[in-house]
Amino acid sequence: MKKGILAIVVVLLALMGQGDLCGGAKMKLYSTAFRDGERIPLKYVMPGAGGENLSPPLKWENVPEGTRSFALSCHDPHPIARNWVHWLVINIPASVHALAEGASGGGMPPGAIELVNSFGFAGYGGPQPPPGTGDHPYVFTVYALKVKELNLSGHLSIAQFREALAPYLLEEATFTGYFGR
Repeated sequence: MKKGILAIVVVLLALMGQGDLCGGAKMKLYSTAFRDGERIPLKYVMPGAGGENLSPPLKWENVPEGTRSFALSCHDPHPIARNWVHWLVINIPASVHALAEGASGGGMPPGAIELVNSFGFAGYGGPQPPPGTGDHPYVFTVYALKVKELNLSGHLSIAQFREALAPYLLEEATFTGYFGR
């Protein structure tokens, strides 16, 4: 009898460790170039701050069921930056779960649309915080959406972007890199 109870406990503990079997694992976003909470490497910052302005490699996993597309944002919520938008992307196909380093500006998946950032151009604009303002947080967010396409254009604030996504949002995941000079 004790062996039977022990076997049940072992099975239950194993199942609890499998997020997909117990209510679903949370979607996760990360980069292979830097970890959540770490400094963003120089090649991903704007030339004015000494970098190459390459968009970082990004990956996401544990996508919720019913996802038909993804959107992506990167913004700087530092009080000096006041939610400066560095990158907005819509209509990333549901089959895509990663963006390669330097994808912005020519290597985006078919159908994905890069919107205008706060610098005034479409695509990724890396960190370029004013000197002496300390480390700024750059919050990357991927949004799983229940629609295949969104029709957005123009220069949107991060609040306007999130508001436009809200009716279609299934789940989102974030991670943050830091940069200062």
